[in-house]
Amino acid sequence: MGRRRTPELYRAPFPLYALRVDPSAGLLIAAGGGGAAKTGIKNGVHFLQLEQINGRLSASLLHSHDTETRATMNLALAGNILAAGQDAHCQLLRFQIHQQKGKNKAEKAGSKEQGPRQRKGAAPAEKKSGAETHQEGVEFSVENLQEVQTDFSHDPLQKVVCFNHDNTLLATGGTDGCIRVWKVPTLEKVLEFKAHEGEIEDLALGPDGKLVTVGWDLKASVWQKDQLVTQLHWQENGPTFSNTPYRYQACRFGQVPDQPAGLRLFTVQIPHKRLRQPPPCYLTAWDGSTFLPLRTRPCGHEVISCLSVSESGTFLGLGTVTGSVAIYIAFSLQRLYYVKEAHGIVVTDVAFLPEKGRGPELLGSHETALFSVAVDSRCQLHLLPSRRSAPVRLLLLLCVGLIVMTILLLQSAFPGFL
Repeated sequence: MGRRRTPELYRAPFPLYALRVDPSAGLLIAAGGGGAAKTGIKNGVHFLQLEQINGRLSASLLHSHDTETRATMNLALAGNILAAGQDAHCQLLRFQIHQQKGKNKAEKAGSKEQGPRQRKGAAPAEKKSGAETHQEGVEFSVENLQEVQTDFSHDPLQKVVCFNHDNTLLATGGTDGCIRVWKVPTLEKVLEFKAHEGEIEDLALGPDGKLVTVGWDLKASVWQKDQLVTQLHWQENGPTFSNTPYRYQACRFGQVPDQPAGLRLFTVQIPHKRLRQPPPCYLTAWDGSTFLPLRTRPCGHEVISCLSVSESGTFLGLGTVTGSVAIYIAFSLQRLYYVKEAHGIVVTDVAFLPEKGRGPELLGSHETALFSVAVDSRCQLHLLPSRRSAPVRLLLLLCVGLIVMTILLLQSAFPGFL
């Protein structure tokens, strides 16, 4: 598959770095900014309302929250609480949305101010107070809960943040190589340990409390609290490159479809150094209990920048440093969807539309939807058409044909049949 046009859902007035989806309210949350530099580029978190309008998924700016001099580089979502990585700090935000009476979906659908024209006009209209609601009939508020410094290197930066399964704890990692775990919402520190020599690139928390970390020291480690359980070795049952060191770029836990107790870990491996003729990057699926590699497959020569797993564990979403976006089937690691240079610049985050809450209503006839954001300030939509409808119809036609043929054969062999 080559180039194709992808719908642009939203364009922010600043570079976008992080993305999350709230399934209950149908919110798309995009964050970023220009940082502390006095360039006139704002820093903020934008809350977008997702809706099906005339059979098309659209997003309109519902609320903008000004983060002053700090750009949000990473996000984690737990219910209505956001954990935002801003420089060396983690900021907890609580958002609340209330629908005012007298506004119904029919009124919204009949509005002439839909689509990109509404969004382009809404985005610059931010108030100096730091927050504004742009949709009539909606009350939206954002509250700063707590803030804590989470990284203490010479050039401190929080690079990743993650809630545990019941949203009572928050894990952070950054450039100093340390993992720190905090209580929610007080942000009281309960654990700190050195996980990697150098920067932590990503982390994932499993439902059993195990923590997976990947870093620039080429290691991927599994921890139980601060105790090392095992190291991951992706090349044991896969390709080996004696002269090409690889590092782990991303790690994510995912459910096993149709197995409520099943768990998989997915990792991305990229070349540690940029080469003139780059070797392929790789996707690996691991058993979530034994942490043994199940399968490894190449995923192209473009360097992977981010990874997401769908809520059901069925799909994997990838973004690249050259702006491309892809969707893979998690079971076989086969690519289903690909758009070359959808953004034309590094994709900073991707997120699936959850299958719960308002997800099925917003998906319509599509099997899944993946959102991507990039430094180009754009949020784009990637839709995967349903793969089930055509095969099911074909199977039904084959069954009917077999039944008709069987009846005709029986009638010819036994004239009195029927």
